[in-house]
Amino acid sequence: MIVVAVVGPTATGKSDLALDLARALSPGGAQPGEATAPAEVVNADAFQLYRGMDVGTAKVPPAERRGVTHHQLDVLDPAEDASVARYQSEARADLDAVAARGARAVVVGGSGLYVRALLDRMDFPGTDPQVRERLAARAEAEGRRVLHAELARLDPQAATSIGPSNTRRIVRALEVIEITGRPYTANLPRQEYVRPAVQLGLDCDRDALDARVGARVERMWAGGLVDEVRGLASPAQGGDGPGLGATAARAVGYAELLACWRGESTLDEARAAVVANTRRLARKQMGWFGRDPRVQWLDAASPTLLDDALAVVRAADDDRLPRPGAGPVRRSLGS
Repeated sequence: MIVVAVVGPTATGKSDLALDLARALSPGGAQPGEATAPAEVVNADAFQLYRGMDVGTAKVPPAERRGVTHHQLDVLDPAEDASVARYQSEARADLDAVAARGARAVVVGGSGLYVRALLDRMDFPGTDPQVRERLAARAEAEGRRVLHAELARLDPQAATSIGPSNTRRIVRALEVIEITGRPYTANLPRQEYVRPAVQLGLDCDRDALDARVGARVERMWAGGLVDEVRGLASPAQGGDGPGLGATAARAVGYAELLACWRGESTLDEARAAVVANTRRLARKQMGWFGRDPRVQWLDAASPTLLDDALAVVRAADDDRLPRPGAGPVRRSLGS
């Protein structure tokens, strides 16, 4: 059964559409398809993986999930660093389990790398601390340009994409080449699904999206975002909780409040920064998903959004979707 993924920028209503689809694609819904069990949602938002990060990530509260089973929510402690490789393994296991129950999986999230890791062929080579230490020492002794030249000889495509000043990525690329015996670029994600899937992208006029973002931040502030972050951050971070790890502390809404408590801004300035950074995030997400020709774009403001989405799912089920690049592409946010 084809996996349905709802992707696109933040604040476009992905979670609501995913819930609507999960209900409609379940037995007895508007479009049961081949399903013999209720559809289930699999999260692909990197920060909704964290327990306690609810208000700032716009996580759907349990009472509002309409009885739909959700996976990959609240699976990490905020002090832990997220791992895309770990997410790939565990979320793919969830997809396997959903399929084994005869149900449809509805993936939802705006973290592009996580969506790609879940749906596409994407390998995560291991690490070798000794190899990395040796390469880092060489970069220090011989200069990073020497290592970049070596990378250009071994993998020209990687050298072109990794600038000569990015020592960390040069070292990582050479480490992967030595460990795997293959070019670094051979391990990069390919636009090739590991199982049948269709991606529904929610597009939105830029001005309308900016207004949605502003309204979302208003709701988060009213919903207790400041208290939530204070309850998670450690005393050293300005809070009363156990502490946010490096990954969680970078989340929009959390990073700005931590900076405020370090004395870098006022609370009002932090709030304005959350709005600005959320808008910046939305444009970045649109750039990421907009480069994928497989995404079927829908108008987030359409009064027939669910019907539009179901029509795409039906076409995908029947193998009637146009080939990537054959149809019009909505890119309103990218302009």
